[in-house]
Amino acid sequence: MCAGADSEAPGVIHLPFTREPRGGDLLRGDIRIPEGPPPRSAVIVSHGFKGFKDWGFLPHLCRKLAGAGHTVVSFDFSRNGVGASGGEVTELERFASNTLTVELEDLLYVLEDVLDRELLPRAPRRVGLLGYGRGGAQSILSAAEEPRVAALVTWAAPSHFDRWSNETRGAWREAGRVWVLNQRSGRAMPLDVTLLDDFERNRERLDVRSAARRVAAPWLIVHGEEDVTVYPEDARELVRHAGSGRLVTVAGAGHTLESTHPFEGESPPLRQAVEATVAHFARHLA
Repeated sequence: MCAGADSEAPGVIHLPFTREPRGGDLLRGDIRIPEGPPPRSAVIVSHGFKGFKDWGFLPHLCRKLAGAGHTVVSFDFSRNGVGASGGEVTELERFASNTLTVELEDLLYVLEDVLDRELLPRAPRRVGLLGYGRGGAQSILSAAEEPRVAALVTWAAPSHFDRWSNETRGAWREAGRVWVLNQRSGRAMPLDVTLLDDFERNRERLDVRSAARRVAAPWLIVHGEEDVTVYPEDARELVRHAGSGRLVTVAGAGHTLESTHPFEGESPPLRQAVEATVAHFARHLA
């Protein structure tokens, strides 16, 4: 399948939206709704670190879920560095100012907007969360804080955020900023020390493993067996902590499930992950 062939699916209505969760921050997102009576189930999809809502397979995944009968809400975290034109991280100073707590509050804001406010044309009876990479960890934290989450799926989610060496921490504090490489674009991307400060101030709230023990919703954990960005041991650790977790490992798959950006069609590993995810939400959001 060519990159342009995966356009909006027939029978799916696509509606963009914006929200302002706090002064100076803006959430941009998409709602996908199957034609006909509005569904009574919704799925909120969160992207990963250095990512965005239109990255790679994420729009394809959203269309698949909408085609399965759910309203699907995807969004850019407010400080992910993607501007109004979308499609790529261009606002590097905004990216630098991001924190884990800002991301968590963004996701909880969207979740409350779906559950209690008027983002959707019809309030859903049941809401699920799906997060990829760091968005998966944020979805775990959110499911632990919001008991009305009825189903959870995480793809390639880390089991903890504390992934910095003492040497990195020292250099970060001394310089006030570190740089991370975007392997795909080759661009160096800044992270201000406020991210490290935020994590250390909010360790308890941002403890993914502790949150995993409090997730009551049925939980599907999907992870590629060849992932060298977030190792499969993270998935096994989440299963050990989760009371409701079920692990699906994808053979021969790395962190992106053998998919690319721009999207070039559904790889066999991605198809396996999509099918397992659609089945999980069909079972628990019906």
